[in-house]
Amino acid sequence: MTVKTTAGPVTVARPKLRGTTERFASALFGKGIARSNALESLVIAGFVRGLSVRDVENTLADALGAEAALSKSTVSRVCQAIGDEFTTWSGRRLDGLELDYLFLDASMFRMHPGARAEPVLAAWGITTDGKPVFVALAAGGSESTDAWGGFLDELRGRGLRPPLLVISDGAAGLISATESVLARSLRQKCLIHRCRNVVAKVPAAAHDEVRDAYWSIFDTEGLTAAGTGPGQELVTAVQARIDAFAQRYAKLYPAAVKCLLTDREQLTSYLRFPAEHHKRIRHSNFIERTFGETRRRVKVIGRLPGEASCLNLVWAVLDRASRGWRGVNTTHGGLRLLHDLRRQLLDPPTPIRRPSHPAGQPEETVAAVA
Repeated sequence: MTVKTTAGPVTVARPKLRGTTERFASALFGKGIARSNALESLVIAGFVRGLSVRDVENTLADALGAEAALSKSTVSRVCQAIGDEFTTWSGRRLDGLELDYLFLDASMFRMHPGARAEPVLAAWGITTDGKPVFVALAAGGSESTDAWGGFLDELRGRGLRPPLLVISDGAAGLISATESVLARSLRQKCLIHRCRNVVAKVPAAAHDEVRDAYWSIFDTEGLTAAGTGPGQELVTAVQARIDAFAQRYAKLYPAAVKCLLTDREQLTSYLRFPAEHHKRIRHSNFIERTFGETRRRVKVIGRLPGEASCLNLVWAVLDRASRGWRGVNTTHGGLRLLHDLRRQLLDPPTPIRRPSHPAGQPEETVAAVA
């Protein structure tokens, strides 16, 4: 048989089988494979770069030769399959998904004629098994509270349970929606975004100094080596460092200090979680590089053909990129910590009433002992 690949057509001989009625299936290509997945990836990449169906067809013919190129109908079928996959994926139930961490972010794309760039909202997370998962993608129109609230409500309606920690940037609409829809989850502001905000408020000559001082606040290796484990004690120690930073730069750079101190409690929420997860969950840049690559490709054409095309293409890129995302490993102590946090935040003890008291005395409630 002949298999079309990015290196051109490759002829593969099928061995003859004797003494069996079972059909031969190649361990390399499987059954009925006529082309490699690399060609479909090229089709997707071509569309992300703004090529039309005819452009993709001609580009493949130039690169691989007429015999190896995909036809216009095949290219259209691949792109239609992407749309169908996205529709199925975006409507799937999420009841079986239990997340420790949920990351929320948005990226801007021009998708409507005559309109400015609009956000595509994205959610991804890390499960209780430590595996990364791409959760959801949708057009937002804006990054308002209503837009993010509708996005999160839709996820909850599909069965997504609250995570232990929500990691995001400091966008007001996103924060407001998160606090409303996922009220029981802790919230972590992205330390990378906050660093950029702080550094932007000091003179260029002081950027390196302030940036280094900022990141030294959250360098906890010395604290953990000295026996300070994850939890309130570690949070308190880092909050003290924030105070020291504020005292050091209050007169020189008051705007930068004000930026750092705003909503400061949400800068240290991650310290309540296993130490082995800290560097992974203290920022929301988990997907930033992939979003950035998609934006660079789309910039070539200025505007995507429409909202549906934009979502299909962005999803195709992120879905394939997500297969290479790394998860997290958790120690036995970390598992116990996560279990305790889940009970405290999401499964608190049910209050029970004590026996009735004499008339005139109020009844007391106590927490049920697990």
